This record gives sequence, C-alpha cells and structure tokens, in this order.
Amino acid sequence: MARLIDSGLQQVRSMLIRMGDLAHNAISTSLRGYVNGVSTYLEVQKTSDVLVSTADEAEATVFELIARFQPVASDLRLLKSYMKISYNLARYGRYALDISQIYEKLDGLGLCEEWIRNHVREMGGKVLEMIRISVDMLENRDMKMAMALSELEKQVDEMYFRFLDRLIEETSAVNKCIISSVLVVRYLERIADHATYIGESVVYIVTGERILLR
Repeated sequence: MARLIDSGLQQVRSMLIRMGDLAHNAISTSLRGYVNGVSTYLEVQKTSDVLVSTADEAEATVFELIARFQPVASDLRLLKSYMKISYNLARYGRYALDISQIYEKLDGLGLCEEWIRNHVREMGGKVLEMIRISVDMLENRDMKMAMALSELEKQVDEMYFRFLDRLIEETSAVNKCIISSVLVVRYLERIADHATYIGESVVYIVTGERILLR
C-alpha cells in the first residue's frame, strides 16, 4: 500500500535523475568546446543555473516532506542521501562552467601537443562515463555498478597524476612554476567558494533568506 510520503520521494528522485542528465550534458558540452576550440560558456551557464535552481527545489521538497510526514529512519536516510546527491550534481554544473571559462580565458587545446589533447579527451570520456553510471545507479538502484564506478575513479586519479608527471618531466623550471602555481591558486579558489557556501547556509539558517555571497 502506497504511503503519502512515497509520491514526494519519487518527485525528488525524478528531479535528481533530470539533474543527472543536465549535468552530463553540461560537462560534455564544456569539454567538447574546450577540445574543439568552440565557445560554450553561455550555453553551459544556462544549464548550470538550471542545475542550481533544481537542487534548491529538491532541497526545499526534502524539508517539506520531513515537516509534513515525520519520516521513519529509512526514509530519513533516503532524504539525507538525496540532498547530498543534489549538491554533487549541482557542483558538476559549476565545474562545467569552469572548463568553458578556461577556454574563454586561455583558449582550448589547439596549441597543445598531441599527447595532451589525447589525454584530455580520454580522461574526459572516463569522467562522462562515471557521471552516466552514477545517474544510472540512482535510477535503477543497481549496486553492481558501484564497482565499475570505483574502478573508473582509480583510472581517472592515475591519469591525473600521470599527466602531471609528464608535464614536469617535459617542461622547464619556469613552466614547472606555472603548472604548480596554477594548481594551487585553483585549489585556493575552490576553497574560497566553499567558504561562501557555508556563509550562505548560515544566513539561510538565521534569516530564512537565500542569498549569494559569490
């Protein structure tokens, strides 16, 4: 027998599956533009904005379900997981926007060596496959896909460090400084973003108002 909360749970799940499709499209579009030398910033920005607004809608629905139905422990675990998933899917949109913005600022792969172009294409393909698997897991609740996801994550990590190692081996001291400083300032920028996310959450807790501090 269906419970009143079940339709709400299905509604949130449907939002997340839609977000997964949007996230895959955003990453795919930004990578394609970066690799092929085409500006995709405005297109990706629209998709990223939809991801953020849908994540907010999913979060609001979760809280409404908690307030209305006082869910049991298993439902609370599901709702908490849905909130985390919506956050991660929204982050995909931001990273897609970052990739498209890098093209706007520094151009794409046109001037890069062939091995770099091939590496980015291969690594991008694996990441897109991971996004698709994770969304399929959500949609079908197929835990057998978890091992495939884990294996791909290891491959992506290995490709990341292999890429850095080859860059270090083949570049001058000045270029090594450029590589390391770009990575560090990138990490610092991401940390600053997450600090503002915390601040926005605190403002919402105190006032009930959603604001952007970035």
